[in-house]
Amino acid sequence: MISGLPAQVKIVEVGPRDGLQNEKSHIDLSTKVALVDALAKAGVTMIETGSFVSPKWVPQMADSAQVFAAINRVDKVTYSALTPNLKGFEAAMQAGADEVAIFASASEAFSQKNINCSITESIERFAPVIDAAKAQGIRVRGYVSCVLGCPYEGEIAPESVAHVAKTLFDMGCYEISLGDTIGVGTPIATLTMLNAVCNLVPKSAIAVHFHDTYGQALANILVALQLGINIIDSAVAGLGGCPYAKGASGNVATEDVVYMLNGMGISTGIDLPMLAAAGRQVCTKLGAVPASKVANVYATKSSDE
Repeated sequence: MISGLPAQVKIVEVGPRDGLQNEKSHIDLSTKVALVDALAKAGVTMIETGSFVSPKWVPQMADSAQVFAAINRVDKVTYSALTPNLKGFEAAMQAGADEVAIFASASEAFSQKNINCSITESIERFAPVIDAAKAQGIRVRGYVSCVLGCPYEGEIAPESVAHVAKTLFDMGCYEISLGDTIGVGTPIATLTMLNAVCNLVPKSAIAVHFHDTYGQALANILVALQLGINIIDSAVAGLGGCPYAKGASGNVATEDVVYMLNGMGISTGIDLPMLAAAGRQVCTKLGAVPASKVANVYATKSSDE
């Protein structure tokens, strides 16, 4: 028996934002709204619904305000938004976002390529966002990218990750999501990195965000679970990728994570068949096949019945 596992895990569903933002063809408003509503009906309690960034850089998220306006809000579901600056934060508040997120990198090179500034400069830009959020009683989540590798720098020192995570936490981010942006992490590297972060940030405030580029995401999540971390980011149908990380496939599929957790007796409150149906529905609209193995098994079962 594996000891130290959490009894319950919070799934942070990033599909509607991180999953869809890099799709090349335009996704209509109704598809985005239907996805968010289907996820809420399936029991997902934390949904990253949109992003208030410049449409020039992320055109797919240009209608995030309309998405927030059109969704059927469900009690006890948090609908969050990515807000890189004060202008984005103010737009998110006008749209009715329940919570916001900011993002920094553990890699200097990635920070320069992604947002055209150093790590220190990027964090300084977030101070007004955090101050404004505190004044309005809005919680702020912090993302750290490239925690296990960078497409430009290669390996990233665990101490660098821990430093950025602690800085965001000390500034007021209630939760720090550690992202393996290009999906290069393996279990031992994950363990080393998480131990470094756990030395500086409370375990209860740490989330993990794995891409499945090399098929390592579930193994890495198991390492996090064994450490007692109980917050996992994932995207329905394995949607997503990263335009700055060549070859990086999507986020780990929520269906696959929930299936694994169910098999371990860990509660998520999510209805797996409904979740898989939500993933199939959006993939049909995108003309794609779910990257989730579990979703594809459910699709086969459905066609056999």
